[in-house]
Amino acid sequence: MTTARTRSLVAFAHVADVARSIAFYADLGFAVKNTVVPSGKTAPIWAWLESEDANLMVGTASGPIDHTQQAVLFYLYFDNIADTRAALVARGHAPSEIKYPFYMPGGECRLEDPDGYVLMLAQI
Repeated sequence: MTTARTRSLVAFAHVADVARSIAFYADLGFAVKNTVVPSGKTAPIWAWLESEDANLMVGTASGPIDHTQQAVLFYLYFDNIADTRAALVARGHAPSEIKYPFYMPGGECRLEDPDGYVLMLAQI
């Protein structure tokens, strides 16, 4: 029997402000590869962001964002978690202290994006 084979998976996060999310994720190395700006508007309602092999779509939510209801964890992998954390702190972000759980011996820390999505920044 043939099974389905997923070729790629890209997360799509509903956000309150696409431009704000673009700026936030730029601090994590993401660049804008595509946007949708409706006719007569100046702000994007959707964006495709890329950083090496990482892809993320963000789009304007149809209702208010409840930061307590963001139940998905996004894992972002970096070559040096200590340097990454220090760079984010220098840019005004507040990642947690680095922890070294058994499943992530290189270390990981937590950072929330402007809409309350939890980003786990990790080094394998």
